[in-house]
Amino acid sequence: MGHASLILYRGGQGEYTEKKSRFIANIFPVKTEQEALQKIAEMKKKYYDARHNCFAYTLEENGGTERCSDDGEPSGTAGRPMLEVLTGQGVRDALAVVTRYFGGTLLGTGGLVRAYSTAVKEGLARCVLLEQSTGYKLKIQTDYNEIGKIQYLTRTRGFHELEISYADGVEEILLVQEEQIEAAEQEITEKTAGRATLERLDRVRYGVADGQVVLF
Repeated sequence: MGHASLILYRGGQGEYTEKKSRFIANIFPVKTEQEALQKIAEMKKKYYDARHNCFAYTLEENGGTERCSDDGEPSGTAGRPMLEVLTGQGVRDALAVVTRYFGGTLLGTGGLVRAYSTAVKEGLARCVLLEQSTGYKLKIQTDYNEIGKIQYLTRTRGFHELEISYADGVEEILLVQEEQIEAAEQEITEKTAGRATLERLDRVRYGVADGQVVLF
């Protein structure tokens, strides 16, 4: 893939009008096919009076699932172009439903492709997309004298502190990018002269929204 995978963190709605036909795009984060189908059914119910409710979704599960539907529009003019916008931007775990209210004028195949694609782009522009990274949770147990050194490293190296608790000693869980994990473990061990116990926990997928870590 040419760029990082983007995870849809928060959905959004966009709209596009051409020759009085309204194209309303609703974009949702979805994790499973069942969830996607449920949302599609909800949109068809909500916009029951619309001529078409076309959809496209792309999922990470089972090694990747992509589906789309033209819902009565000429073949290849709605679902496929919508899906191409999602995959073209590297968006994963996302469903786009575009509802069309017919304006009385036929748009032709080129016009439809453009309208459905543009509606999805308008919707995505109002979503929150997070770049997906992979990393490891790293559990560190140490004493009060060493924690300052670890926190200094955390700030300067861009690790994320997930939790910290103070009891007899200090226990902290960091999130470290996958490509930095070995160097991080080595550096923490050196800086604390081996007085920190390190345990590598789960490998996780995550993104960062407003400075906060979001685990997927």
